[in-house]
Amino acid sequence: MSKKTYSPAKQRAVYPGSFDPITSGHVDIIQRGLKIFDKILVAVLENPKKKPLFTTKERMSMIQDYFVDQGNIEVKAFDGLLVEFVKNNNANIVIRGLRAISDFEYEFQMALMNRKLDPEIETLFMMPNLRYSFLSSKLVKEIFMLGGGLKDLVPEQVEKKLKEKFKKSAHA
Repeated sequence: MSKKTYSPAKQRAVYPGSFDPITSGHVDIIQRGLKIFDKILVAVLENPKKKPLFTTKERMSMIQDYFVDQGNIEVKAFDGLLVEFVKNNNANIVIRGLRAISDFEYEFQMALMNRKLDPEIETLFMMPNLRYSFLSSKLVKEIFMLGGGLKDLVPEQVEKKLKEKFKKSAHA
């Protein structure tokens, strides 16, 4: 008897975030998301209320540079409602990473609000690899500013960009 293989219809998913900067935890979620979806659209949030370290263009560039050889990853900026961005980009799945219980309440609330705004959009929660379960962009910036090493916490090119950014701000 031949063994049947299950091949679900894959589709496009949106992975939104500020990515200020992208971390190895983000990369882990994107790479594992590609096992489920044909294409992942990394949506870089432009939030005028927040003061990111990197500009939207810089954040997008770091992500594009890391995934340069992967045609199934697209990077776009967005502002406004996530559900509108998802719909306007022909997707109906949002990927969100959950690191710890502290993430759950906020992410759960956002997923339910997105469902209220558009019942066609589903949220898929993914747990990061255990070694990234504590990692956040904020923590990466704090470690870097205090002189700590970032090996395995961010892609190499991100660490270089952090060094460049802080070298410029030290001379300003």
